[in-house]
Amino acid sequence: MCETGKTKVAFSAVIQKGGSYGPFNTDITLVYNEVVTNIGDAYNSSTGIFTAPVAGVYYFTFFYHSVGRPWLTLFKNSEMIVKSSDHPAGSDGADNGGNAVFLQLQQGDQVYVSMLANCSIWAGNYHTTFSGFLLN
Repeated sequence: MCETGKTKVAFSAVIQKGGSYGPFNTDITLVYNEVVTNIGDAYNSSTGIFTAPVAGVYYFTFFYHSVGRPWLTLFKNSEMIVKSSDHPAGSDGADNGGNAVFLQLQQGDQVYVSMLANCSIWAGNYHTTFSGFLLN
């Protein structure tokens, strides 16, 4: 975590919804409802959205565990930035995946993870996470 002036920003959150989560009929923003760390209060655990409190370079990661068909995308505002997915084989029981990215953000930019319609993830046992921090 880096300090820009006096601003410190870092968060980690997990989805804890008791097991398999999805599929849904539409794309959804994933709400990582259990906050591990939220220095700077930039992550909103009610919406799943990180809002940059200051301009700078940020680093984000997301990881998932799935027993279904995962397809997760990280967005900056409404722009797709990176994604992670798997197309399970017939004998494939579970999958893990994720992605990471550095982003130049302006104050007020929003970053979130979306799950594609008809996909699912594991939302229990602290497997599925979203984290980020201000680099400089």
